[in-house]
Amino acid sequence: QVHVTESGGGSVQAGGSLRLSCVFSGFTYDIFSMGWFRQAQGKEREGIAVIDRDGSTNYADSAKGRFTISKDNVKKSLSLEMNNLKLEDTGMYYCAIAAGRPHWTTIATMTPFLTKSGTWGQGIQVTVSS
Repeated sequence: QVHVTESGGGSVQAGGSLRLSCVFSGFTYDIFSMGWFRQAQGKEREGIAVIDRDGSTNYADSAKGRFTISKDNVKKSLSLEMNNLKLEDTGMYYCAIAAGRPHWTTIATMTPFLTKSGTWGQGIQVTVSS
């Protein structure tokens, strides 16, 4: 059984930075996919950044140049460094991991893959204010 430990998040002014982290304890697969997703109030959950075991990454356009996804294969941990935060970055952020990977590591392919097969965190609130 996989246990997810989340940390980070909170409130920050626009232009500030935050770091989100998840540790997936008990996950034993060597080939895996990971991702960060965001759900703003009243909106559907959307993919923000994804990464596979080999380090291939893909970002949503809204995250490019500001967010950096990283992982630790041994610790089975996942992080998201968020810089120059904007008001529209406010929302609940979810981390996810799944065994295996789609052929391509993209938001478009990883989102349904993780949604169907992944283990998800409970969510981390991020609030950006002016």
